[in-house]
Amino acid sequence: MPISADLGSVLEQYVETLVSKGRYNSKSEVLREGVRLVQEREARLAHVVSLIEEGIADAEAGRMHDADEVFADIRAMIDAKIKTRA
Repeated sequence: MPISADLGSVLEQYVETLVSKGRYNSKSEVLREGVRLVQEREARLAHVVSLIEEGIADAEAGRMHDADEVFADIRAMIDAKIKTRA
């Protein structure tokens, strides 16, 4: 089903400029690209939300590590890498 969209004068002019400069072949192509970018952004956001939910569930289930221990382990790994480069 065709979609009609009111972009407003600023966005409409921008789309027309992209087409006139040859970056896109048509206004529809510009809009399809925009929708694809929104889809990608929404997919990334959904992934981040799922990771946050997983982290919350882990914390609620007690699957956590003490921050001081984690940072000490990271520091030890960094120090070991530095020593092997020297």
